[in-house]
Amino acid sequence: MSVELNGSKLTIHGVEAVARNRDNVSVSNDAWQRIENCRTMIQNKIDAHEVMYGVTTGIGEFSEVVLSPNQVTEFQKYLIYSHAAGIGDAMVEEVVRGAMVGRINVHCHGNSGGRPEVTEQIVNMLNRGVTPIAAAKGSVGACGDLSPMSQIAMAMMGEGESIYDGKRVPSDVALENAGLQPLELQARDGLAIINGSNMLTAMAALSLCDVDRWLKYQDIAAAMTLEALNANMTPFDARLHELRGFSGSGVVASNLRRLTDGSKILENAGKKVQDAYSLRSTPQVIGAVRDALGYAREQVEIELNGVGDNPVFLPDEDRVITGANFQGTPIALPMEMVGTGMSMAAVLSERRLNRLTNPALSAGLPPFLTEKAGMHSGLMVAQYTACALVAETRILSHPAANQSIPAAADQEDFVSMGMTTTQKTRQIIENCYGVLAIEMIAAAQALDIRGGEPGAGVHAAHQVIRKYIDHLDDDRALFPDNDRMVEILMSGELLESVEKSVGTLD
Repeated sequence: MSVELNGSKLTIHGVEAVARNRDNVSVSNDAWQRIENCRTMIQNKIDAHEVMYGVTTGIGEFSEVVLSPNQVTEFQKYLIYSHAAGIGDAMVEEVVRGAMVGRINVHCHGNSGGRPEVTEQIVNMLNRGVTPIAAAKGSVGACGDLSPMSQIAMAMMGEGESIYDGKRVPSDVALENAGLQPLELQARDGLAIINGSNMLTAMAALSLCDVDRWLKYQDIAAAMTLEALNANMTPFDARLHELRGFSGSGVVASNLRRLTDGSKILENAGKKVQDAYSLRSTPQVIGAVRDALGYAREQVEIELNGVGDNPVFLPDEDRVITGANFQGTPIALPMEMVGTGMSMAAVLSERRLNRLTNPALSAGLPPFLTEKAGMHSGLMVAQYTACALVAETRILSHPAANQSIPAAADQEDFVSMGMTTTQKTRQIIENCYGVLAIEMIAAAQALDIRGGEPGAGVHAAHQVIRKYIDHLDDDRALFPDNDRMVEILMSGELLESVEKSVGTLD
């Protein structure tokens, strides 16, 4: 498979296809022409000794320092060295690949000013499996992700380290093994690589793909729990959600009805007139998260297809515009909303889990879902783990987007902290998968004990869980089950089985 980039049609799933699935990348012919036209304009201005920020001047606080003709080319190399100033562990490989995809798509507009050879080097590195090592910490999300993007630039130059064939090696070795030559930077080339929020945007795109799937799993887990607790299904009537008008709420209610359709368990008498909020308000809460995700996806895809750079070059007008299109706030703010929404969803999942394990709330199920209470503790402490994950998500949902710390001698006196936002949101999502995994294990156990025939979707989910995780009879260590359940969710097998049974979930 190949993802063709032209600057205008890259989606979060397109980023995922290249970053995770290693689909090849190509650039459209018209995009190459735009890149060529822009470079011609810049070269004419360089030859005419015009003053252009980051091309014939320093950057940041040094923007008033005009470089001599002899310094213009050398400056790009030193720019990369000085900005490769991160710290800590390496960024996850898929995020770096995603950032490279995003940067190519920025170049496709023909407003960034780098030579075509620069874009071509990124394309070839992606397609031949050379992934630069970039420190995970050091970006404040303005002027873009300068520090980690500089390590990408270093790898393009054959410096620093890269991953190739699964091994961490010097970048010059990785390039040689991939049949590539180190890139020699010329005027503007360095800044054309690094001056955008591509790293944090890539992380946001991949995180949104994971949330997209998590929301379907959430509906499956909720349906399993509703069946296990013999819930009253009246709150999921379509008319109720149509009357209020929120689209996300209606989608969740519809999915829950489809997943439980045909259930014999839910035909049983003895239901409450109204169940607890954690059961009956699932569509309203998770629907709100779905609606927030839709907005976040829209913002991220605008950024993926926009010109995130500074300065911006307009060949048709022979004009250079200096601004702040590198600012990460348009991504940071919606990702804060996603993180907060997911932390709320984790609380909801844990509260449903509590109702499964608490004998005072579980509609006749045994304490902690063990049929040998006292001698055995069942899933008592699994709920502790869910509580720990929820507590961490609450802490991580404290906003970073309003935590600006001025940089560059106050020339850059407001920064987005967008990288911090996307990193902590990614952690929240990982925790949410853990909480949901534990709820699904508990719901499967409860369904075993409850007996009866569940709806087709719930039955399909239960079968996949039991394929890998045995019913809990005598107590055993639960951490392998918890980890295995997360792996099942990430593999997609459970979702595939459920959708084969009931059709694609909304």
